[in-house]
Amino acid sequence: MKKITIAIDGFSSTGKSTLAKQLAKELGYVYVDTGAMYRAVTLFAMQNNWVSPNHLDRDGLIAQLAQIQLHFVFNPELGFGEMYLNGNNVEKEIRTLEVSSLVSKVAEISEVRAKLVEQQQAMGKEKGIVMDGRDIGTVVFPDAELKLYMNASAATRAQRRFDELQAKGDSVTYEEVLKNVTERDYIDTHRADSPLVKAEDAIEIDNSHLTREEQLQVVLDLVNEHAKSL
Repeated sequence: MKKITIAIDGFSSTGKSTLAKQLAKELGYVYVDTGAMYRAVTLFAMQNNWVSPNHLDRDGLIAQLAQIQLHFVFNPELGFGEMYLNGNNVEKEIRTLEVSSLVSKVAEISEVRAKLVEQQQAMGKEKGIVMDGRDIGTVVFPDAELKLYMNASAATRAQRRFDELQAKGDSVTYEEVLKNVTERDYIDTHRADSPLVKAEDAIEIDNSHLTREEQLQVVLDLVNEHAKSL
C-alpha cells in the first residue's frame, strides 16, 4: 500500500499522541510528536528564566533559538521516540503540569513556530509519517493525504489528563487541570500565528465516548480508504 502523510490536529488531551503512536506502530510509519517539541522549547525557556506564569521574555528566547537542538531517540521498551533537548532526555520533564501551563505562551511566538515547522516539514519529506499537533493539517502539511481533527469535551479531556498525572505521582487537583485545559484551548484558538482551526478537508472525530481500540479502528479504515484512492 502506498505510504501517505497523516496529519492529526486538535485540542489538548484529545488523545492525539496516543492515536498517532498506535497508527505509526500498525502501519510501520514514523511518528513525530510536535507537542513534545514545543514543550522542550518551553522547558528551555523555563530553565533560562525567560518564561513563567507572569513573565515572557520573547526577545531573550528568540535570540537563543539557534542554541536549541531537538531530536527524538526511539525507545524500544516504550515503542516510541523520546524527546531530547541539547543531548538530554527530557521526556519526563516536559510532561509536567508546569510545562503544560506555559507551552501555549511559547508556541505563540512566530519565530519559535517557524523554527519548528521547518524541522517538521523536513521530517515528512519521505511520507509514511504520522504527525500530531495544532497546525499540522493547516500549516505543516497542508497537502497531507489524510487530515484528522480530534475533539472531546473539556471535562472529558481534563479527567483524562488528571488521571495521567495522578498515575505518574504528580500532586494536582482536577480543578487545576480543567483550568489549564480551558486556558490552553483559548490561547491555541486565538493566537495570531497559526491558530488551532479545523482544516477544510479534515475529518473530525469526537472521541468523548470512544475507547482507544474503537478510535484506532475508525482511523485505520480511513487510512485504507485514502491509500487505495491514490
